[in-house]
Amino acid sequence: MLHYQIEFDDYRQHLIHVTLRFLANPTQVLWLPTWIPGSYLIREFSKHIEAVKAYDEDGRLLNIQKIEKNKWRLFNTDHELITVEYDVYAYDLSVRGAYVDQTRLYVNPACVCLGLMDQDDAPVEVEVFVPEELQHFQLATALTGKSLVKGRYTLKADDYMQLIDSPFELAVQSRFSFEANGIAHDFVVSGQHAMNADRMRQDIEKICRTEIALFGSAPFDHYTFMTIATGDSYGGLEHPNSTSLITPRDDLPKYDEAAEPSVAYQRFLGLCSHEYFHSWLVKCIRPENFAEYNLHEESYTSLLWIFEGITSYYDDLILYRSGVISQSSYLNLISAQINRYLQNPGRFIQSVAESSFDAWIKFYRQDENSNNAGTSYYNKGALVALCLDLGLRSHGSSLDEVMRLLYQNAQQGIQVNPRSLYEHCQRLTGQDWSDRLGFLVDHTDELPLEQLLPEFGLSYVLKNDKALPFGLKLTENPQGVLIQQARRDAAGANAGLSAQDVIVAIDGLKATEQRLVAYAKQSTELTVHAFRRDELMQFTVQGGETVLPEVELKVVDAEKLASWLSLTPNA
Repeated sequence: MLHYQIEFDDYRQHLIHVTLRFLANPTQVLWLPTWIPGSYLIREFSKHIEAVKAYDEDGRLLNIQKIEKNKWRLFNTDHELITVEYDVYAYDLSVRGAYVDQTRLYVNPACVCLGLMDQDDAPVEVEVFVPEELQHFQLATALTGKSLVKGRYTLKADDYMQLIDSPFELAVQSRFSFEANGIAHDFVVSGQHAMNADRMRQDIEKICRTEIALFGSAPFDHYTFMTIATGDSYGGLEHPNSTSLITPRDDLPKYDEAAEPSVAYQRFLGLCSHEYFHSWLVKCIRPENFAEYNLHEESYTSLLWIFEGITSYYDDLILYRSGVISQSSYLNLISAQINRYLQNPGRFIQSVAESSFDAWIKFYRQDENSNNAGTSYYNKGALVALCLDLGLRSHGSSLDEVMRLLYQNAQQGIQVNPRSLYEHCQRLTGQDWSDRLGFLVDHTDELPLEQLLPEFGLSYVLKNDKALPFGLKLTENPQGVLIQQARRDAAGANAGLSAQDVIVAIDGLKATEQRLVAYAKQSTELTVHAFRRDELMQFTVQGGETVLPEVELKVVDAEKLASWLSLTPNA
């Protein structure tokens, strides 16, 4: 057994003290993941590890050396009982890191608990010691645990992989429990908030029931939602039987929340729906090369559009199917998804398969050129899923049925490869899907939304009511008008204006966003003065706008629409 002792005595300095005890191999290597499952970026967690020391059974200091960025080696241990101690700097208020202060003790073991090479299958015990002044904090985790004595918790994991995929939190919490399809769920919120817990319970229970009904069963016997409410942070990370969420407190349901959830509350419900869906599609159903995670380096796959895109398609659809939002609200969410796609010029540059493969270097590292050169496997992936679902429904099947086949295979140890969806679609419809699915996934031509949606009762009308002046995304600041993005080949970029430039004048007048919008409508050449860094530059810009297309969806055949939105019965 690996035994971890985690202490927070220096929480004011955002430090976690870890003591690891184990029976060592003759030459033992310790390691820490470089990335966390579900978030595809090398995060170099080991940069926060400090002062690693090792001792033998008699307390004598041993030689331990760092041999790689995330690995340490012990020498001549001769199967002794070893103690390793170190500190971890923990001030990452996200769902991927660790964070400790006087309000919250949050640990993702992936960035806190060193593992042992060749001993990953050993059972794990974690003793958590809470400082006396914080012993009013409550514990939230999906790990099995109990309080042995005041201020001390014992948590258990089957092995190291389960440990690092099971965060825990100690904080002042609002919490409630409920059952969905006979499965116990806990919902926990920390941070300052005024959540309507009764409304939250009512809605989250409907969402969970609907997702379990889609797949027919759940890959867990208990589930925990852990949420931290903040001012404006947003995100989530899935785990096998829990999720860690961070949300603006204003997105939580109010005590006077209307029957139809507000846009802000819909956003939070969509986040819950998304991460819960990942319990099936990511934690259970995986790309073949994720069956066993390699957490030392990047693991490439062109299939993230399946795992994030299809999940993004279902997260909103589940809100409607569960009765949490109306059909009108759902169509607004679909319209917003389509508009993001249509307003992204990078969709003509990068396919959704390429976007998936490049996640490690692009998606989590957005810059001023990202919108020009890339597409999102979340956004376009969701619309590919929509097209695939409508295409399958036109041939007597549905994406629901594909999901159930993927789940059945995963339960038998068969994971997803680049041909899996093609084979399942052919099995369900008796037709070859190579060209149709390949067009959606591997090419950059427009998705056939304009053709598919009218077949299912929706009119598809493009409007051109919005435009970017000179092809520039702008925002005013005290120095002038800041260029956030410059559309490639638009008037501003052709003149040499770039992201991060600050426009201070146009045709000799003080620049404002309103003035730039008005001047862009002219067809004449204009003189623009802007600061790049601390240098004043002059540009000659041809008037012009970049139109931002927006779709308007209207119901023209309610029966056809219902044939799409309804759950396909489990055969």
